[in-house]
Amino acid sequence: MLTNDQIRILLSDIENERIERTISTKDTDKFAWAVCAFANDLSNKKQSGYLFIGAQENGSLCGLKVTDELLRNLAGLRSDGNILPQPALMVEKVSFPEGDIAVVEVQPSKNTPVKYKGITCIRIGARRGEANEEEERILREKSEVKTPTFDTTPCLQTSMENLDLDLFRKDYLPKFINREVIKSDKREIKQQLASLKLFDTTHDCPTVGGILLVGKDPVHVLFGAYIQYVKFAGANRTSRVLNERQFSGNLITMLNEIDYFIKYTIQTQRPVFVTVLREEMRINYPYEAIRELAMNMVMHRNYQTNAPAKFYEYSDRIEMDNPGNLYGKVRPDNFPNESDYRNPVIAETMKALGYVNRFSRGVNMVQEMLEENKNGLAKFNFKDITTFKVTVMNADVEAESEAKSDTENGERRELNPANNENNIKNVKAKNIDEVTERVTEKGAERVTEKQQLILDNIAKNPYITSNELAVQIGISAVLRQGYTCQEPFECIRKKWLLTAQIFPGQYGHVSSLRKKLHLLRKHHASSFFLFGEP
Repeated sequence: MLTNDQIRILLSDIENERIERTISTKDTDKFAWAVCAFANDLSNKKQSGYLFIGAQENGSLCGLKVTDELLRNLAGLRSDGNILPQPALMVEKVSFPEGDIAVVEVQPSKNTPVKYKGITCIRIGARRGEANEEEERILREKSEVKTPTFDTTPCLQTSMENLDLDLFRKDYLPKFINREVIKSDKREIKQQLASLKLFDTTHDCPTVGGILLVGKDPVHVLFGAYIQYVKFAGANRTSRVLNERQFSGNLITMLNEIDYFIKYTIQTQRPVFVTVLREEMRINYPYEAIRELAMNMVMHRNYQTNAPAKFYEYSDRIEMDNPGNLYGKVRPDNFPNESDYRNPVIAETMKALGYVNRFSRGVNMVQEMLEENKNGLAKFNFKDITTFKVTVMNADVEAESEAKSDTENGERRELNPANNENNIKNVKAKNIDEVTERVTEKGAERVTEKQQLILDNIAKNPYITSNELAVQIGISAVLRQGYTCQEPFECIRKKWLLTAQIFPGQYGHVSSLRKKLHLLRKHHASSFFLFGEP
């Protein structure tokens, strides 16, 4: 970094194109634009550019007090996903008698053009501006990085006919480029596609990224470019298949479908009894966590293989398995705190579309959400060098077990309709004394003070209504919101396989048990009567 004397010299050099001065501490767009322009180094001076926060346009200091928060925000410009490819920069606080300044030193990038939110920013003398077509060509030619990633390589067997140009104009471009810029852009469509690395002008064909993002039928060209979803009834692949889907098509469409599928099909929630007056929602998989993992699967997978990405849902867990293990500088010992991009064009698009946020934070946020929902931490498997696997446990296995049991019982009843009819007749024929004995025997010694109060009121008035009973025990507000005496009868009916013929459907009165009141009081069976089983 610079010394104090060097900083003073640069501050006083008003027309130096390598210097940007500002007194603002909140103008993130201005900071990012300057960083992007210095990284592009259009004049090819191969010298660092400097952004000084806390300096006036005339070079004098404004008396700023630099905080740790400001320094963190400036350092975050490198990796927040808005400037791609990521630039090399350093941030430092320098103190002078007149005040502090924050210095951001930006190294010239070897991989140009560098873009901020899809715009190629450059320095034109001491002013900043947006690169035109010729200036972008200069930046591409001076780039020292000549090895393309797979999503930037030309897809030689394709042409413009393979691209959905309406989708590109209406849904893709507006997410990247300001509408005013789009209106003033007079370039032909191929040049617009090429500026976003979706078209290769040298070979006059779309790139792999172009086919994946705005292609009409990517699977026709890239055979493994889809996600295979399967839901199994059990805990392994030998169990029965309950649901199967294939997500394919261009990523603009497919990402939206996956998003909705996770939110409305994968995630389930149900109320679970906590106390007499409170329930809580139990969620099997938090939507945001599964969504983040699915988006990472799309963004980081290897598209050169013919194997699909796999999204398998078992009764007790979800497993995601995508082709391609850790990439570049990311290793098991620094995952998930380091990031690298196998598909930078796809990553940039997903950032612009809002499917991924701040880079290098997604997995950490997923772990926090899973722990909060009581799923436990996601487990990542790096042992297979050809695939990347992650497992998330189900936080509501009980619901899955109940659903599986109901399904199996339903199938058995359908297979044996005669037996089912006989069972109903047998239940109807049971003596109510025997049934009540079973209920009271199980409920003994479980009675609570409130439940005893319910029993005493029934003893005084066997014809008491649910609302009158509610007033007597002080829970009228709950009952008036829809919680009636139907629940106690339904609880007993479910527990002992009774039918509506034994306990009549007129639940407004509890007189259907008045003849058995002495037996219920004797065994304290009222614990089964209100709010379900204790």
